[in-house]
Amino acid sequence: MNKFTELPLSNAMLSNLDSLKYNSMTPIQKESIPYILKGRDVLAQGKTGSGKTAAFGIGLLHNLDFSKYRIQGLVLCPTRELAEQVTNELRRLAKFRHNIKLLKITGGMPIYKQEHSLSHEAHIIVGTPGRVQKLLDRGSLNLDDLMMVVLDEADRMLDMGFIDQIKDIFDFTPSTIQTLCFSATFPKGIKDLSQGILQNPKEITVESNHDQKVIHQTFFSTQGENKTDLVIDILRKEQLESVIVFCNTKDSCRRVGAELKKSGLHSLALHGDLEQKERTEVLIRFSNGSSRVLVATDVAARGLDIKELAGVINYELPFETETYIHRIGRTGRAGLEGLSFSLVNPKESFRLDDINKYLKTDYEVDNFVNTDIDKKKKFLEPDMVTLSINGGRRNKVSPGDLLGALTSEGGIKGDDVGKIDRLDYITFVAVKRDVATIGFDKLDNGEIKGRYFRAISHD
Repeated sequence: MNKFTELPLSNAMLSNLDSLKYNSMTPIQKESIPYILKGRDVLAQGKTGSGKTAAFGIGLLHNLDFSKYRIQGLVLCPTRELAEQVTNELRRLAKFRHNIKLLKITGGMPIYKQEHSLSHEAHIIVGTPGRVQKLLDRGSLNLDDLMMVVLDEADRMLDMGFIDQIKDIFDFTPSTIQTLCFSATFPKGIKDLSQGILQNPKEITVESNHDQKVIHQTFFSTQGENKTDLVIDILRKEQLESVIVFCNTKDSCRRVGAELKKSGLHSLALHGDLEQKERTEVLIRFSNGSSRVLVATDVAARGLDIKELAGVINYELPFETETYIHRIGRTGRAGLEGLSFSLVNPKESFRLDDINKYLKTDYEVDNFVNTDIDKKKKFLEPDMVTLSINGGRRNKVSPGDLLGALTSEGGIKGDDVGKIDRLDYITFVAVKRDVATIGFDKLDNGEIKGRYFRAISHD
């Protein structure tokens, strides 16, 4: 069974899957969806990018009682970014039927607004454990009609200390719910958790390590004082279209980001000290091609929806081998080749030993050769520039409205417009760099639906 048409799904859902180019099932979908459709608890292991969101999303949407506007599905995610990604994917999968209501419930947003949204009920909630637990404790979230709970990237939630909160959340759920647990790795804590909340689960394991032929991994020897210079040399030599530079701490992230900018490199930084709106903007600008380099802590290791990331650089090897797997798993997706470069201080060599043991490999530390690098060679400039207007979903501004404004008389070609991200009160749009000035002028001075909006260029 490889085709979605072989599953007992409605014609409307199959038609939508076809429109989304979901033709053949990935291994984790093939192994898990039949059991999910039958109502079985599932404990599934699969690497980042394996298609698990569609696996549980299809099962969840298929089993909904559309006539009942009560919360029937709850998806718990470790980070706001992953919750955003999962919500967007579920919305795409739910287009086969009108009036399926999904709500994203995470921190960083006013809780009173979320309580107002919950008062109008929903079919599916996607949220982070902390905010979901808080709303349950306040009596604003009712799970009496819940049929399914999904724990997405459960090992990451274990790492982040959410397990006690997850157990508290299950105290508010009916005893007969179906539970799905998806994890890239199965540490002991996940096994212990599953024994407490899953009933006779079907255990599924697909290839969890990354094909060495798909992701080319290199480890370079470095000393503390030249680490950022080495990152710059790698970027100058490789000329990567898009790359994430991973740091272990917020301080390292800020410092490296500042040093890269000082070198003339267009880069963005993502770490826990940023406000939610700043984090959202950074993720949007990186994902739409307005910046080629993102310096990030592991808050971005998961939930960042970049389909064709050229490479990753580990400025510091992570403390846990599983985190290393998640980091490099951001590249080499969909069969494309990816590159991973890791900087190894002599005092960290034991971490490389752990990686080799886990992956059953024999990587060694090499010296980076920079004799063929032209120090005067410019870095690749991003193809796109992000523009925004102070109007969004709540202002009834649609992506089509922005596209029309940009391409109206004297504007730019439709092919020069990239990804459009519409939030409640702001909309971001990526446009080709060489027409960014024209695009900005059209948004800042032209009318959209008979109104004028203020435009900002984020470059």
